[in-house]
Amino acid sequence: MTPMTEPEEIRFRPNVAGIIQRGDGHVLICERMEPPGAWQFPQGGVDPGETYEEAFRREMVEEISLPPAAYAIVDRKGPYRYRFAGGRLKHGYHGQEQHYFVARLKEPEAQIDLCTDHPEFRDFRWIAPGDFNFDWVPDFKKEVYRAVFRDFFGIGHESA
Repeated sequence: MTPMTEPEEIRFRPNVAGIIQRGDGHVLICERMEPPGAWQFPQGGVDPGETYEEAFRREMVEEISLPPAAYAIVDRKGPYRYRFAGGRLKHGYHGQEQHYFVARLKEPEAQIDLCTDHPEFRDFRWIAPGDFNFDWVPDFKKEVYRAVFRDFFGIGHESA
């Protein structure tokens, strides 16, 4: 008789993502350095001892140079989970558990600067939420993006 093995515990990395919104309702999306054509919301991991809001504020500075004084957090939802493609691990995790924040800009969009100490993005643009193209995100993230657009904007993307 073979001993039963316990299934491996699925570990999700705590993560935050930011939907930065202008006064006209358009949202910021950023193109990753690699691969070109991959557009997403700024996001990043939560450090040990950090709250989700602290992580969000830190990540917005680190990824898009946006200081907390430039925006007001107006909504937050989560968690949303996805697993990395192909069963791969990243930092010992099988996927990410994200908390999304909507932050409305108080200052001009010129504050966005992608030239950071550790650049992750090559470009950014402002789009109406309904103009988001699901071909911009990898398949393993699409379900989360569908849920986020539904939950925050009431937009369904069933065909995506």
